[in-house]
Amino acid sequence: MSSDDFMDALVQATFHVTGVLTRIGAENDLSLTQLRVFGILRDRRPRVTELAAYLGLDKSTMSGLIDRAERRGLLARDKNPHDRRAVDVFLTPAGHELTERLYAQVREALTPDLDRLRASLHENTP
Repeated sequence: MSSDDFMDALVQATFHVTGVLTRIGAENDLSLTQLRVFGILRDRRPRVTELAAYLGLDKSTMSGLIDRAERRGLLARDKNPHDRRAVDVFLTPAGHELTERLYAQVREALTPDLDRLRASLHENTP
């Protein structure tokens, strides 16, 4: 496979994964950015500023996303236990439940593609 072919396949895969995430997000009244937030928060409790920087958003946009998710009972904010001036963002129990359900839906939607990719990689391995 040439570099151009590989790049084309990678771009197509990215579009496909983004489409799956967008569809599943829409089915759950979530944007792609909100899905990314939940994915990041699955196993960590970052500061609001760290989360905004990771997503490439300004702090006011990030605060609006968090506010909407807080109203739905999915996210919460609290002072950082090590630095009382900083505020952490984390999933609530309902947010964890939703995130696990979303992860299962994404895994189910992408498993056939991953299986084809694994098979293709095995076929092309010397």
